[in-house]
Amino acid sequence: MRSSSTLKSSAALWLLLLLLAGLILCPLITIFAKAVTIDGRLDFYYAWSIIADGENLQTIWNSLLLGISVVLCSTFIAAPTAYLLARTQVGQQKWLDIVFMVPFMTPPYIASMGWILFMQKRGLFQQLFPATGSFSEGFFSFGGLVLVMSLHVFPFMMTMLKNAMLNIPSSLEESGSVFGAGFSQRLWKIFTPLLTGNYAIGALLVFVKTLSEYGTPYTLGRRIGFYVFTTDIHRYSTTAPIDFGRSASLSSVLVCICMGMWLLQNYMTNRHTYRLVSGKGSRPARHQLSAVGLFAAWIWIVVLILTAIGIPYFAIIATSLIKLRGYGLAAGNFTFAHYQELFTTSKSLNAIWNSIFLAVTSATICSVLGTLVVLAVRKAKGTMKKILESMSLLPEMLPGIVLIIGIMLFWNAIYKAIPLYNTIGIMVLAYVVLYLPYTVQYVTSAFTQINDNLLQAGRTFGGSPTYVFRRVTLPMISRGILAGWMMIFIIAFRELVTASLIAPPNTLVVSTYINREFEQGSVSLGMAMAVLCVLITTTTLLVMNAISSRGVKR
Repeated sequence: MRSSSTLKSSAALWLLLLLLAGLILCPLITIFAKAVTIDGRLDFYYAWSIIADGENLQTIWNSLLLGISVVLCSTFIAAPTAYLLARTQVGQQKWLDIVFMVPFMTPPYIASMGWILFMQKRGLFQQLFPATGSFSEGFFSFGGLVLVMSLHVFPFMMTMLKNAMLNIPSSLEESGSVFGAGFSQRLWKIFTPLLTGNYAIGALLVFVKTLSEYGTPYTLGRRIGFYVFTTDIHRYSTTAPIDFGRSASLSSVLVCICMGMWLLQNYMTNRHTYRLVSGKGSRPARHQLSAVGLFAAWIWIVVLILTAIGIPYFAIIATSLIKLRGYGLAAGNFTFAHYQELFTTSKSLNAIWNSIFLAVTSATICSVLGTLVVLAVRKAKGTMKKILESMSLLPEMLPGIVLIIGIMLFWNAIYKAIPLYNTIGIMVLAYVVLYLPYTVQYVTSAFTQINDNLLQAGRTFGGSPTYVFRRVTLPMISRGILAGWMMIFIIAFRELVTASLIAPPNTLVVSTYINREFEQGSVSLGMAMAVLCVLITTTTLLVMNAISSRGVKR
């Protein structure tokens, strides 16, 4: 009986492994194969000649320059903000933690559209401050692109630095002060070494995310003629003459850079990790700022909030309410007609329903598949466990556009066997591949809080594995599953690059609807959809949090 159960468990593990290999590894392998294959034969020189092309070398240089610049700019924004929230009385205002997550939760392409509308010629800035002339138009430069991308990712680095600062015992800083070290010395000799590991993680993740970002380089970068990996990969895959060889070659380079960054991150983390949390209690260290210092701190906070949230959201909302763009912010030139049109035209309604369908379906499939993966990983041992876990988390380490190109090439190649390509089903599959790691991580985190004694008690009292899972395990990991479902729904609902690459003809979702209206001149209608997109995702987040909190109280 035990042998039969073991065989079934082993068969289930191999079946799950093959499924993940088909979903994730096969598309990835197809990219590398396409990059070095021409006319059915291997030709590494062909791939090298594409990469060494002057235009592509410029793209690679642009991407690396942008990544480094965004890391530096986001550090300049995140480091002082994290210090204020972790080590001064400003951190007592807990609402700031929520506010500073708004830029990260805002779709990058929507935020960049808001900046474009605000700073462009005869834009909102020039209407509000006509005496400034063409000053705002200087925003359309490499510096403006770096600023917009940094304002999107700085909350991630800020959160990591803040949590690391909170774990630094006040006794270390007090010891430095006792031995005569001034503030700058304590900052350099104590804070900096202890934060190096966490900063390395944040900086490298910001770098990889910048290289992988498509929305802002597409909307703002193209406008200033600054092309990077993602925009060129997209261009080669969608614009005639389509060249999947060039697209695959650039994708291969991007994968190698990202994997190299992940390895560097692990190396830095292992070399610069300090155990600061022990069994002993530690007092939270907060410095009481003087009246002048506190005033300066709040000036910094207010300016940052206005820049990161106020400007893009003001531009988006104001534009969505403007009746005639030629009159701008004039009395009587505001209307809700654009919102009314969203709910009365078939094109916009179909885009909304398509996005809801894709988000709900992909989130549900990811929740089921991710939970099965975590259960399988817990039962597996040795090499099988490592392979299964690594494969399920691999999409998180790779740029989304690379996986989408791989999915396009792989499923197009097997179209005669499985006619999924060019259907709504291929979009669901792509979303599942991209967002599976969210469920795996959330459910794994929930599992770490379950004591094995509870599961063993269920088996001791005669419960079958299915019964123990249904009555003990599932209720305890349900919060993790729900959190993963919520995050996937929010991100999938506003996904741009996947929909722009593999959506079937005449199939619009919210993101492509916004992008199309913005490019075709119906800017107010596009911004009305952008506001609706943010409202739907924010409402979903609040509802799910309320449900989760109610479950905890019970």
